[in-house]
Amino acid sequence: MKGSLLRTNEELTQIYNRHVGTVYRVCFMYMKNRADTEDMVQNTFLRLMRDKTVFRDEEHEKAWLIRTATNLCKDYFRHWWSRTVGMDLAADAAVEQDFKIDGNLGKVLALPSRYKTPVYLYYYEGYSTAEIARMLGKKESTVRSWLRRGRELLRMEMEGDLE
Repeated sequence: MKGSLLRTNEELTQIYNRHVGTVYRVCFMYMKNRADTEDMVQNTFLRLMRDKTVFRDEEHEKAWLIRTATNLCKDYFRHWWSRTVGMDLAADAAVEQDFKIDGNLGKVLALPSRYKTPVYLYYYEGYSTAEIARMLGKKESTVRSWLRRGRELLRMEMEGDLE
C-alpha cells in the first residue's frame, strides 16, 4: 500500500474489486433487501473515498470496510424514519432478493444483531475470533461469548424445526 493519504481512481477501483463481494454480503445481512444493501455498499465506498486511513495491508483494508459497512447499517436503523413503514407502503418496501438464502443462513440472519455479525463473519467469511474482535472493536472474550450464545440460539431454533 502506498503511504499517500489521497487515493487514486486506480487504487479505489482495485480496493472495490477486491472487497465488494464481502461488503455486499455484510450489508445484506443487515438490510435484507437488494436496494438498501446496494445503498449501504455505495455509502461504504463513498466513506472510503473521503477517509484518509492508510492501510497496512489488504486484511486491514478488508477489516476497515467490514467495520464501516456494519456501522453504516446499524446507523441506518437508528433513524426514526427507517423504523416505520405504513401498511400502504409495505409492498413498496419489500424487494426481491438477488441471491438465495438457504435455511441455515436465514436462521443466522434472523439472530439479534450482536450475535448475527460474529456468527456470519466466523462461519461464512472464515474469520477468527481475534480478527472479528479487531473488526468490531470488542474484546475476544466478548466475541467468543456472542458466538457461543448465537450457536445456542441457532441450536434451539433448529431443534424446534425438528419437532
